[in-house]
Amino acid sequence: MRLRRGRRLPIRMLIPLVILAGFYLYYKSPLRQVKFPPTVPPQVASHDQPHCNVLRIVDGDTFVCRFPDGKEEKIRLIGVNTPETSHQKKGVEYYGKKAKEFTKNTLSGKRVKLELDMQPRDRYGRLLAYVYLEDGTMLNALLVQEGYAQVMTVPPNVKYHDMFLKLQRGARENNRGLWKQ
Repeated sequence: MRLRRGRRLPIRMLIPLVILAGFYLYYKSPLRQVKFPPTVPPQVASHDQPHCNVLRIVDGDTFVCRFPDGKEEKIRLIGVNTPETSHQKKGVEYYGKKAKEFTKNTLSGKRVKLELDMQPRDRYGRLLAYVYLEDGTMLNALLVQEGYAQVMTVPPNVKYHDMFLKLQRGARENNRGLWKQ
């Protein structure tokens, strides 16, 4: 179909554009909120409270927790990535041991609160969470702010992405942790 000067676009060409614009506006909307717990599988939904006691630290961004019902879960922090300490292929990465030690000193033996995002588990079956200390400090943000972790966003879990980027920028500008020169 050839467009002549002054003719409008056919309606069938406008429909996909309107749909795409709608998705974009919904995704960017500040009114879009995630409630706890979103689409939580039964084994997590059975926990009366989103609190657990930390048993051991796997690495800087992963730990094992026991819920009040006695069930143990491996928890992976959302939105951040610390250097590896026991990866089969990568081995020990720069600052990995320090990141793990920081997490160990911060979490060992503590009770924490978990906040889930859109996708509650990763492909390895780990529970994905934003983790809060008893004083209300978010561990995910603290790791990035102090330079022990980098931002790693995996959609659809993007709730605090912008905040993490700002904290990482601050850590870089102030030469903290991984960003030391």
